[in-house]
Amino acid sequence: MASGRPNKLAFLSQAAPAGYVAGLGRGASGFTTRSDIGPAREGPSAEAIAAARAKRGEEEEEEEDERFQDPEEEHGLFASAVYERDDEEADRIWESVDRQMDERRRKQREARERAELEDERRKTPKIQAQFADLKRNLTSVSAEEWAALPEPGNLTAKRRKAAAARESRDNRTYALPDSVLVGARDQNQVQNEAADVDMEGTKSSLGGTVSSLTEIGEARNKVFSHQLDQASSSSSIASSGLSSSIDPKGYLTELSGISVKSNVEIGDIKKARSLLDSVIKTNPKHAPGWIAAARLEEVAGKMAVARKVIAQGCEQCPKSEDVWLENARLNTTENAKVILAKAIQHLSQSVNIWLRAEKIENDTESKKRVLRKAIEHVPNSVMLWKRLVNLEESPEDARILLAGAVEAIPLSIELWLTLARLSTPEEAKSVLNKARRTIPTSHEIWVAAARLLEQMGESPDKVDKTIAAAVSSLEKAGAMLSREQWFREAEQAERDGSPLTCAAIVKASIYLDIDVEDRNRVWVEDAQSSLEQNYPETARAIYQCALQEFPDDVSIWQGAVNLERGHGTRESLEQLLEQAVTNCPKAEKLWLVYAEEKARKHDIEGARQVLIRAFDNNLGSEAISLAAAALEAEQGDKQAASMLLERARREVNTVRVWIKSVQFERGEGSIESALTLAQDGLKQFPQAAKLHMMHGQLFESRNTPESLNEARDAYAKGRQNCPESVALWLLSSRLEERMKLSTRARALLEKARRAHDKSDTVWAESVAVELRSGSVAQAKSLLARGLQACPTSGLLWSMSIWQEPKQARKTRAADALRRSGDSSYVICTVARLFWQEGKYTQARSWFDKTIAADRDWGDGWGWWYAFEDEQARNHDGGAKEQLLEKIAIADPRHGEEWQLLRKAPENAKRSAKELLPELASILINKYGSQS
Repeated sequence: MASGRPNKLAFLSQAAPAGYVAGLGRGASGFTTRSDIGPAREGPSAEAIAAARAKRGEEEEEEEDERFQDPEEEHGLFASAVYERDDEEADRIWESVDRQMDERRRKQREARERAELEDERRKTPKIQAQFADLKRNLTSVSAEEWAALPEPGNLTAKRRKAAAARESRDNRTYALPDSVLVGARDQNQVQNEAADVDMEGTKSSLGGTVSSLTEIGEARNKVFSHQLDQASSSSSIASSGLSSSIDPKGYLTELSGISVKSNVEIGDIKKARSLLDSVIKTNPKHAPGWIAAARLEEVAGKMAVARKVIAQGCEQCPKSEDVWLENARLNTTENAKVILAKAIQHLSQSVNIWLRAEKIENDTESKKRVLRKAIEHVPNSVMLWKRLVNLEESPEDARILLAGAVEAIPLSIELWLTLARLSTPEEAKSVLNKARRTIPTSHEIWVAAARLLEQMGESPDKVDKTIAAAVSSLEKAGAMLSREQWFREAEQAERDGSPLTCAAIVKASIYLDIDVEDRNRVWVEDAQSSLEQNYPETARAIYQCALQEFPDDVSIWQGAVNLERGHGTRESLEQLLEQAVTNCPKAEKLWLVYAEEKARKHDIEGARQVLIRAFDNNLGSEAISLAAAALEAEQGDKQAASMLLERARREVNTVRVWIKSVQFERGEGSIESALTLAQDGLKQFPQAAKLHMMHGQLFESRNTPESLNEARDAYAKGRQNCPESVALWLLSSRLEERMKLSTRARALLEKARRAHDKSDTVWAESVAVELRSGSVAQAKSLLARGLQACPTSGLLWSMSIWQEPKQARKTRAADALRRSGDSSYVICTVARLFWQEGKYTQARSWFDKTIAADRDWGDGWGWWYAFEDEQARNHDGGAKEQLLEKIAIADPRHGEEWQLLRKAPENAKRSAKELLPELASILINKYGSQS
């Protein structure tokens, strides 16, 4: 100190800096005790915390705005609001909106997530990526360097030894002194007193103090064995005049019938019992609490306790109907009668109690007695009157009761209507008139009056006037129904077998709540809706009203005609068609339907007369002229049909007339006449592709070298005049292939593909040509190109499935179904695959789907018939006859093999039902299984 050096320990006498913690620099964490700081002190203020966070660079957490709180955690004003059905619907709507919005942004979100993931991987690469360069450098390590690497130490043995040492140390045992065992025995000893058990007047030898749980269990077993011994000797006891409370025969049966509940169930019952006990003690006038407590005991199997609880509930809540009913339910029938009698003393106006009292009676007289007593106390209960009336076996007695019922309850519509049904027609009239005056707002009474008039055989006009008066009266009384409600009443009348009443209701209400400009559209929609719901009388009445308002509307007449076809008689249909052609004489469709119906009923002369009248009203009509010629051709009058067609060519002179003329001559076998007509038609209509095709086919049918060359020229001329016709290109190619000129066929198809690159039929024909010539590789190449040009073509996808190996066809078919949009070609192919595998149920199902996808595709019908024909022959099943009936109704028009078969001259007069078996045979012979 004398030398003037500074004192190094001077800081010990100085005050510590603010926030100083001893040893903090060495990593120690300081702490403060209560003795250091004295009494509790306040924590740092909000401003100090904010300043500290700002100093550390942390952002303050923004408090959540109350407007954006979770609706599940609402508080304050809406804390006690009830979650109603509207809230549930609103939540469901918002959830659907959220799902839709989430789906709309899904692609952007997934792209953003992928970008973020790639960025994260780039910033924090995996361990294997970090050492990728080192792994690559390992290729430069020489063999000597590899050999010089030291061997890694084996730590497995050391760890195994350490684990064994720990296990042996943990399992080590030591011998305890006797004093420890005696102390444990004295500490765990249980003291208990067992009461003396009286067994038939003698004292048990188990009395006194039992000093251990083991002795308690032994005592219990001895008592139980004594009871069983006593039960086994019950026969001797019974013989000596004593009685026993144990049935030895049924004792074990009763034990097996006891349901043993688990500890969890027992615990739940105890919890529920505690809660319900609190409820009924807190509020003893709360009836549902007593009912719940009684039902809990019932579930627990304690019926006596349940009856006792519900009896206390009746004492506490004598004005509660539910408590008395529950008490009656839990008791026997005799006790229930007593209970319900007490209940009626407190609740004589309760209908449910009276009905329950009537229900537990066994004989009819007792039931009637109870109901009569009930009506004395509750004379205005419709339910009691109805039950009493239903118990009456005599209609006269029931009518007398109903007369008293309507006097007691004059505003009950149901009682008035029941009284009217049980009365004679004249009395029913009086009853309904009285009911109408008593209840002027009831439409049911008016409808019942109209039905009564219909049943009495009154004229339809009288029924119409009654319903019209009903509409007027209800409008004055302010109880008018809407048009939809009236239509429902009309449908109900139709269900009840009152068509006149149904029609009257429609006539009186069809003009309600509808604008003039919307009548046509709305009425047609109403009629179609009623027909779809199987209410033809209602639909017929709507069509009748619509036709009176729009007598010249052809679409309404067609709808009415279709209705009569399905739900009317022959006379009603012909009468309607006569009215239709009278009001719409220029409607060709109606004339043709009229003639078709006449011909279908074998009234050929009537059909001729209809067509003559139709032609007079529609001079120069192509459809009527052709229909008349077809009628004569079907009847076998070739000369008359030819004359009609000649007249049509002269007066109508359309392409379709010339085509039908050529088809008629070809069907009759007059090839030369057909050729002449085709050439004459082409002079007038050179752009008619159909005539060009028929011209070439007629030359082909001669089957001579010269005629084949003429057919080639005819097709070439057709392609020049109709370059957009794909069929002409295909016919030309097939002609060249028929003439053994495959190269020219390929060249034509190449030109066709350039002209119609999006036509799947051209691509399919190109592939078929290569397959027929044996060039499978070229066929696959063309098929791949075709699928690129027509990616949704079911025809090409079907062909691609058959080009795959058997193992890959299912996968290819699934891809084809997805790409082609469930095309009928692909669906039929899938059905054939199932057929090949022997899965006949699945095959039939997929054939059905084929027809549902396209009923106009004849080849699909042919494949299905081939399948059913095989099933009928090999498996004694199938449904060939049903299939023939279905195709007769569908009458398909398209399909490659179907069109070739149907348009053959020899098949001109054969029906689809007759051609289907032949088509199935052609398909099987041509394609087989395509395995």
